[in-house]
Amino acid sequence: MLEEIKKTLNEFNAEIKKVNSSAELENVRIKYLGRRGVLSQLFDDFKKITSNDKPIIGKTLNQAKIEITGKFNQLQEMILSNSNSTDSYIDLSLPGRKSFVGSKHIITQTLDEVRAIFKGLGFSIYEGPELESDYNNFGALNFPDDHPARDMQDTFFVSEKFLLRTHTSPVQIRVMQEKKPPLRAIMPGKVYRNESLSAKSYCLFHQVEGLLVDTDVTFAELKGTLVSFAQQLYGKDVKYRFRASFFPFTEPSAEVDIWWQQQGKEGRWLEILGCGMVDPNVLMNVGIDPEKYVGYAFGMGVERMALLKYGIDDIRLLFDNDLRFLKQFISV
Repeated sequence: MLEEIKKTLNEFNAEIKKVNSSAELENVRIKYLGRRGVLSQLFDDFKKITSNDKPIIGKTLNQAKIEITGKFNQLQEMILSNSNSTDSYIDLSLPGRKSFVGSKHIITQTLDEVRAIFKGLGFSIYEGPELESDYNNFGALNFPDDHPARDMQDTFFVSEKFLLRTHTSPVQIRVMQEKKPPLRAIMPGKVYRNESLSAKSYCLFHQVEGLLVDTDVTFAELKGTLVSFAQQLYGKDVKYRFRASFFPFTEPSAEVDIWWQQQGKEGRWLEILGCGMVDPNVLMNVGIDPEKYVGYAFGMGVERMALLKYGIDDIRLLFDNDLRFLKQFISV
């Protein structure tokens, strides 16, 4: 066995002279110092020896292990030292690398801008739960029992009496139930509709509803508020129009369109919001005297606002979380 120990030591010395990298050194460590390495095998064989030479063999084996371990550690320190002197060198004269820390999502940017405009017009901000009662979402807003919007194809019902809100108008009901006129508020938030996904529709989107209740409120005031909003969001030169429409909770009702012109394409009118004077039945449902108070309301989709403002042609891009797309709209 003394010959085996001597042979192992000679082979180790020959191999370690050829080592030039950490990877090669690791291979040597595994071969000679690993749990199943050559030295480990020699110590296992040593346990089986019964001759009188065992003390001499044991001493020689221990010396071999000490020599191998020492030379290994010495070479390891040298390799690490050489590596640190070049690979980890830092040139302090180089300019720093700019870190990307993220930015607000384009929907959040648009929503913040809408909030800021209406706050400047004197509107407060209220929020409400996304899980709503059928009464707040439909009944109190003057929806008949057989209205198509109650159908399962349009609404995510959780139970017979509760659903995922299809608009943020229920927050209007909550505000009018809790506070007395005069009221001037907007209600931003997520809404849900059971619709198929396409370039123009999504099952989840964001809305901003607005409400004003006071004495001597006119449709002219509603129109002036919305025109001011459109000009602040899209620019003073924005082309707009009001079209007669119908909503169960407003009478008379209208929709507002703006002229959308993409470069190289034919322009067209696109609807951005619905509005109207609050129906007296809605006021009575929340305990407000319609003989004394009048109100107007409006509602707009934030995704539609973003699509028009930034010239995006597919709503699904807003929800795909593709950084290549989102980085085009980094806020400063």
